[in-house]
Amino acid sequence: MTLEFQVPEHERGGLPADGPADGLPDDDRDDGRGDDRGDGGDGGGRRGRGRGRKERRPRSRRFVITLAVVLGLVAFVVLTPLTVAWRVWYQARQDEVPRSDAIIVLGAAQYNGRPSPTLQWRLQHALDLYRHGRAKAIVTVGGKQPGDNFTEADAGKRWLVQRGGVPASKVVAVPEGADTLESMRAVGSRYKRLGWKSGIIVTDPWHGLRSKKMAEDNGIEAAASPTRSGPSVQTRETQLHYIVRETGGYLSYVLFGKSVKAPRETIKTVPGGS
Repeated sequence: MTLEFQVPEHERGGLPADGPADGLPDDDRDDGRGDDRGDGGDGGGRRGRGRGRKERRPRSRRFVITLAVVLGLVAFVVLTPLTVAWRVWYQARQDEVPRSDAIIVLGAAQYNGRPSPTLQWRLQHALDLYRHGRAKAIVTVGGKQPGDNFTEADAGKRWLVQRGGVPASKVVAVPEGADTLESMRAVGSRYKRLGWKSGIIVTDPWHGLRSKKMAEDNGIEAAASPTRSGPSVQTRETQLHYIVRETGGYLSYVLFGKSVKAPRETIKTVPGGS
């Protein structure tokens, strides 16, 4: 059995059980803090909270473009020579001997009609290829230095005919050119007159990439079969020197259309003891 008593409001001793004395919801009551802030209260609070973390300003498009250009230039300057140096090194290790219209012997120094050791190694290698039937003719290339009586091409032809036993009709001398580019232009012109298209280039190992490129630019379907003897392959230091040199020579030709001067051992000097 439940007994219910009604207690008068004035005896309850506090707030009515249903809510606050003023009858307003909690959200509408003044807690004494809002009046002091005035109209700028909310803004000040947000600014106070904003000071706790830094604002990140977006990077300008100009900065991003500049950075990309700089990185691109650095990559070009660093990676391009390294790539070419690897190609020089790789080509030097190839021995390309397809059947061709002729074997092209690039010139080197000669001493009054007698080939220098560098030129003789090239001629001997070309003779071996000829005897193995890789081509039916040999082209000797190269002009002469001031004061010389013979050109590099003539000295090469004389050696092949007299020492190698090659019929004179099978050796074509192209006595033009002070560097590889001039020589290849002259050979390209002679090829057109003879109706030839393909050729095996005989030169030093590190010279293969650049000479092939120049030959191809003058209408010759070129392969390279380098010699394996001579100053350019004697020591690792010498090999590194020639790789660096040919890297610069190849870039000079591709970028500016220029050829570099002949290596030291191909410049005419009087050999010691002779």
